[in-house]
Amino acid sequence: MENEEENRLRKITTRFKPGEYSLIDGRFKKTRFRKMSEYIRCVLLKKPITINYRDKSMDEMLEELSLLRRELNAIGNNLNQAVRQINAAHGSADNRLWLSLMSIIGTKVDPAIAQIKDRMQKFSELWSQKSKPDEASSAQ
Repeated sequence: MENEEENRLRKITTRFKPGEYSLIDGRFKKTRFRKMSEYIRCVLLKKPITINYRDKSMDEMLEELSLLRRELNAIGNNLNQAVRQINAAHGSADNRLWLSLMSIIGTKVDPAIAQIKDRMQKFSELWSQKSKPDEASSAQ
């Protein structure tokens, strides 16, 4: 089978105004193509072009979820360290150590978890709002 790249012997040079080029470049960047020549060839030959669409609000939500995951990991690490220190007391853990751990959970962990739950609820409401128009259009 012959390689298509070997058959491309003809070259066309076209000049664009800055505005025209930025329009073409903007459209090119939204596609899956790695090279501008591939994109232009598909446009000129009227081949199908796949455009990648990114929902900016979804990107913001995913970034926030990533931060929440890191926060939860940090909380879990802190709890593990506290429990290890209590267990390192060789079974003679004083009630004061357990009370201090419960105090830490009450003052730091519970508010952080409440904040995370609140953010997750807001994301859930936003996602459900986005799915409602789709459901309405598919029902028609």
